[in-house]
Amino acid sequence: MQTITAVPDSRGQNLFDADPYAAPMAARYLPQPLFAHLQPHLSRLGALAGGLMDELAMVADHHAPTLSVRHRSGVDESRIEKHPAYVELERLAYSEFGLAALSHRGGVLGWPEPMPAAAKYALSHLFVQAEFGLCCPVSMTDSLARTLKRYGDPALVDQVVPQVTSLDFDTLRQGAMFMTEQGAGSDVSATATEAEPGEDGMWRLSGDKWFCSNPDAGFAMVLARSEDDPGLKGVSLFLLPRELPDGSLNSYRILRLKDKLGTRSMASGEIRLEGARAWLVGERGKGFKQMADMINNSRLSNGMRAAGLMRRALTEALFVARERRAFGRALIDMPLMRRQLAKMMLWTEQARSVMYQTAQALARAEAGQASPALARILTPLIKFRACRDARKVTGDAMEVRGGCGYIEEWVEPRLMRDAHLGSIWEGTSNIVALDVLRAIRREAALPALREHVQSLLAEGQPCPAELADAQHRAIDAAFALAARAADDQRDELARQAASALYHVVSLAAMRWEAKTDTLAGRNLLADQVLRHRLLPRDPCAAEDDDDARNLRVIQAQA
Repeated sequence: MQTITAVPDSRGQNLFDADPYAAPMAARYLPQPLFAHLQPHLSRLGALAGGLMDELAMVADHHAPTLSVRHRSGVDESRIEKHPAYVELERLAYSEFGLAALSHRGGVLGWPEPMPAAAKYALSHLFVQAEFGLCCPVSMTDSLARTLKRYGDPALVDQVVPQVTSLDFDTLRQGAMFMTEQGAGSDVSATATEAEPGEDGMWRLSGDKWFCSNPDAGFAMVLARSEDDPGLKGVSLFLLPRELPDGSLNSYRILRLKDKLGTRSMASGEIRLEGARAWLVGERGKGFKQMADMINNSRLSNGMRAAGLMRRALTEALFVARERRAFGRALIDMPLMRRQLAKMMLWTEQARSVMYQTAQALARAEAGQASPALARILTPLIKFRACRDARKVTGDAMEVRGGCGYIEEWVEPRLMRDAHLGSIWEGTSNIVALDVLRAIRREAALPALREHVQSLLAEGQPCPAELADAQHRAIDAAFALAARAADDQRDELARQAASALYHVVSLAAMRWEAKTDTLAGRNLLADQVLRHRLLPRDPCAAEDDDDARNLRVIQAQA
């Protein structure tokens, strides 16, 4: 006998197939042969994410890793014990789907060459909808390889990169970065960890690192003070191995693991470096500049993870709204619910568009096809706005499900807890918004962004005639605000300016995406970005056609 339940349960749905924008958006940003090759892999990942991986992630979330400080014989070991569910998720991420390796080597998922960033983020955006915490180590492993290849000694690159990009889970060495100290959070210039040169060509690191995710990783990038110069000038970048060439553990201890609000599946701990051996990466005294490269890549990954969390939250909310009936109607037939869903959809899809745009800009800059200024400003833009929006979207999804959305047996509490980390990781919202102004002041990023926006609009679907003048004025106003905030040292305007630029970029990207028939609905979303996120609105005004527009936006998901 089939059990009748009033609580809609989406467990088992394919999260790729349930997302009407997933395939056409990947097709828009990927070369056609690569998209055709990846489509069955995306579909398979979607099935896993909505089924097995979702189950594994819930188990791992409820069984946090533990730290064994000493072996039973009394020998120090600093060993982290992970739940088997988390280990199985690691195998899927690193070995089966090669998320940390596919940008660096061929052979992942049967593709003979390294894949572009857009492919990595299309897959990761789907993976994170099931498991958020693990995507931090995956991102750091990918970023470590990228930074080492860019700045490391060739012999060191040849030694380490094959280990961190291995598809063999048993030989893989994961990556991490140990940067944060108690007295030096966002202020890296206050770094106190000391580095002394050794006779064997390696350096000795001593000091405490306060917040280290994936603390038992095979390799970690570490900032330490190698010079007598104060501030950033004295800080260098080092590669810290977990194990030394003779197989013994390096001289650092994991003192304890953090008891966190979210990302409970993944270990974060405190590290004490006790003369630990490490290799210098790049030029002495230039550590922050080199680490910033890794941080920027991680910030894009933060934005991608926020976009993925929002998409999973929206998919759940749409499912509940369609399946749950109250007062004789489906929830989705109620105008106020449609308004809530349309707002969630807008924030969610803005993040996905800016994710792809940023990935594309990074790829072009690294290939020497474009100035790095565009990627330099897009990266903090998505980190700032998408991570803040994710907190609202995941909270709204919890509310759509109702009381069950507050119960840990369902996915919404985990989504909401994990979403709050994005606004802190790799720089708080204030720090990242100020970084947008820094990119404008130091790297002339604003003209590059303006040119990019104009190019997208010129190649995209035009906005409705009645909105054309308003769109032009809004774009001008956004760039004028950002210029004023940067030029006049108006740091208090940083968040407002960053939000305005983010909305302009997402609007232009959606118009460009809408040029493809399968993405025509993106133009409706662009209209809503203009109306609700860029134009001034009277909070007491009642618009007669609001529900009709919300309904069209939702129907574009069908």
